[in-house]
Amino acid sequence: MRKKVITAVAGLGLTAGLLGSASVPAGAQVGEATATTAAPKPPKGARAVVQVGPNPTTKRGQEVTITGHCGGGKGLRAVIAGIDRKRPVLENIRIIDDNPRGFVAKATLRATIGNGVGPVFVDCGGEAGVTLLVTHV
Repeated sequence: MRKKVITAVAGLGLTAGLLGSASVPAGAQVGEATATTAAPKPPKGARAVVQVGPNPTTKRGQEVTITGHCGGGKGLRAVIAGIDRKRPVLENIRIIDDNPRGFVAKATLRATIGNGVGPVFVDCGGEAGVTLLVTHV
């Protein structure tokens, strides 16, 4: 009997909470959620932003494009893919444009790569960034 009472009280509390928030406009609910979950600004040295596309990759040897910005760094200096330098995730990495406001690099997915996830790091001369590349091969 005690278990049923606790379940009923919890259910009433949940219902009251939902009804109470239902009277608030939807825009206000979303605004409150995003205001409280804003991410803090990254520390100096870790402000470069990097993306890899396509992500996830689906073929060995597939060409990917690495883009982003240096977040105050001097320009794209290097791209490192993976933690193990003997078996990197990407090979044949070429910096196409080292512009700190919008860099572009190209690379190919290693022919011996398997399914998984690997980090892709960028060095922007004072700022660094990282993203994850997912492989489904």
